[in-house]
Amino acid sequence: MRYLNERRARIEIIPMIDIMLFLLVFFAMLMLKMIPTTGQTTKLPTSSTAELLPAPKLLVELAEDGAIRVDHAPIGLQDLTIRLKGMGSKTAVTIAGSQEVALQKVMAVLDAIKAAGVTQVSIAARRVQ
Repeated sequence: MRYLNERRARIEIIPMIDIMLFLLVFFAMLMLKMIPTTGQTTKLPTSSTAELLPAPKLLVELAEDGAIRVDHAPIGLQDLTIRLKGMGSKTAVTIAGSQEVALQKVMAVLDAIKAAGVTQVSIAARRVQ
């Protein structure tokens, strides 16, 4: 008389895990769409290994004429170093420049950023398929 035995209730957690994972992905994608993209339109260099990075705390833009801009305002290399020292070494900096920017100018900006003690530096690029 097996059908008269009391059956214990089972809690199935696999469907709950599936739903929670779906909600996590849904909200993560929604938050990424809500972050406003700001900046100037530039012709970024291309790379086949470019990766998507989180939004930077500070965006350094290099113009074709060699001008450096932070928050759409021109800034010098020494002022950039001073500003970054005030922000701390955990600041994430992204360098965005046109394809025509001289490599020496990029290196000068990298040197100014490193002089401030910042270690999280990335270079913006467009992904090529």
